[in-house]
Amino acid sequence: MKLYFAPGACSLSPHIILRETGMNFDLEQVNNQEKKTKSGTDYWTINAKGQVPVLELDNGERLTEVAVILQYIADRKPGTLAHAFGTMERYRVMEWLNFVSSEIHKQFSPLWYPDTPDATKEAQKTKLAKRFAYLDAILTKQPYLMGQNFTVADAYLFTVLGWTRFFAIDLGRWPAIAAYMLRVGARPSVTAALAAEAPAQAA
Repeated sequence: MKLYFAPGACSLSPHIILRETGMNFDLEQVNNQEKKTKSGTDYWTINAKGQVPVLELDNGERLTEVAVILQYIADRKPGTLAHAFGTMERYRVMEWLNFVSSEIHKQFSPLWYPDTPDATKEAQKTKLAKRFAYLDAILTKQPYLMGQNFTVADAYLFTVLGWTRFFAIDLGRWPAIAAYMLRVGARPSVTAALAAEAPAQAA
């Protein structure tokens, strides 16, 4: 398999899960501004949506959309990363993936654009603060979103919460979230993924 990624993007989450499963995979860096891969391929020919991540399977098929890719990878190594289809636990994982996608990931979108009015940016930060308060209350009671076990939803949440550093949002306001970030960040899969992407991040 090959994961198309951009440093700092949501593609970090499937990168983490690939390392959690121990599967063999290749990485192909994408320049999000130029829409070219590091090898010089026009990224639009890889993904007509123009976004990362893309997971290219061994048979040449390609999957897009981070929540789908996360579940696909986890299902190659059945266990608690996503739980089995048909179980209530799986639906709870999917519930968390949808929450992270719609209520956190997408709420960051206006913050990235320099032409977004300051009032709009502040309103978005207020919305995010409410979501963070909700998460903080849950993570005060348990180490991960699903309780005692790390899942694909945690890889996704850890990734998007990491974007707070770009917008002067201090996660210290939510102690359980701050502790969660340290806990997830210490996992070998996470440290390895971050280390692998660090040279690309600096480039």
